[in-house]
Amino acid sequence: MLDIVLSDNIESIGPEVWNTLCGTDYPFLRYEFLHALEHSGSVGKGTGWLPLHLTLKKGDTTLAVMPLYLKQHSYGEYVFDWAWADAYARYGLDYYPKLVTSIPFTPAYGPRIGSQLPLEQIIPAIKEAIPQIAERFDASSWHGLFAPTDTIEGFADDHFMRRLGSQYHWCNQDYRDFDHFLERFSSRKRKNLRKERKKVIEQGVTLKTFVGSEITDTLLHRFYHFYQITYLKRGRKGYLTPEFFTRLRDTMPDQLVLVAAFKGDDAVAGALSLRSESTLYGRYWGCLEEYDSLHFETCYYQGIEYCIREGLKRFDPGAQGEHKIQRGFEPIETWSVHWIKEAGFQEPITRFLAEEEEMMREQIAELTTWLPFKQE
Repeated sequence: MLDIVLSDNIESIGPEVWNTLCGTDYPFLRYEFLHALEHSGSVGKGTGWLPLHLTLKKGDTTLAVMPLYLKQHSYGEYVFDWAWADAYARYGLDYYPKLVTSIPFTPAYGPRIGSQLPLEQIIPAIKEAIPQIAERFDASSWHGLFAPTDTIEGFADDHFMRRLGSQYHWCNQDYRDFDHFLERFSSRKRKNLRKERKKVIEQGVTLKTFVGSEITDTLLHRFYHFYQITYLKRGRKGYLTPEFFTRLRDTMPDQLVLVAAFKGDDAVAGALSLRSESTLYGRYWGCLEEYDSLHFETCYYQGIEYCIREGLKRFDPGAQGEHKIQRGFEPIETWSVHWIKEAGFQEPITRFLAEEEEMMREQIAELTTWLPFKQE
């Protein structure tokens, strides 16, 4: 018999169990990443993200783990369901709390379940448990965000609904260097991109890449200042605390990459990424003041150069931003899966998702024609 156990902190599960099941290559499902969020206060009481991590056990043996949060809002998810919450409110129903399986503040697709058994043996037990967990915590729904195709297919049925989204990723075609990558561009697009890179140099800005322990406390503190400025420009405070970034640097240094922009000896901007063996994940950016084209250079072009240099196959620069397409980032599909407790909302949401998927596929096809590459 399989038992479902919920834990209100990942520390009670422990790094050995968690990382044995999830591995350590995909950085966002690592124990160290999720523990840093909790230990730093970036999630937990007062944040609207309450951990309820799920373990699937047989006796004393843990067979699978899955991050799970009880949410009081929809911030930090990047799969937008505000309209669903509004519809609930119009009918006098509470949409929050809801259950979410995702990586907080991280719209990067990747594994969401760590298991020692094939997913087809694990997912049915989790699907059966979700309505029970929702009933226990009076949650309206469950949402599995940015999950891989095998997970989506395992969940999808008449009660668990799929949702299509898109992002823009760069793919390494065994490029020798950045100029080799630009050979794929049409002449005009190639010239425009080179102009952007030249503008950064002409403004006296230089860039340097730091990895892991090369990121000093001083540089990390400076970067955190940039990160907060990015949010303050939008009238709010950044979700993540200084301790979160320090713990990442100290507990998983080989997966942390910081591109810093300097004006003389002073750091004026920075982009912090995480990496796996095959992929660079652009995550956090900020600057003191605006420099022409510096965002593109720091967040995109330096990342592409790093991927080519390190032999990484993919660069996921983060959510949204159609401007990425003109710089060689291609539209790709992302998926989420959703369970809604209230029967009266299941049919209209299912219909909405079908219409949205049709429009999304048309949009992806259209955006693909915007790519800067020469006609094959």
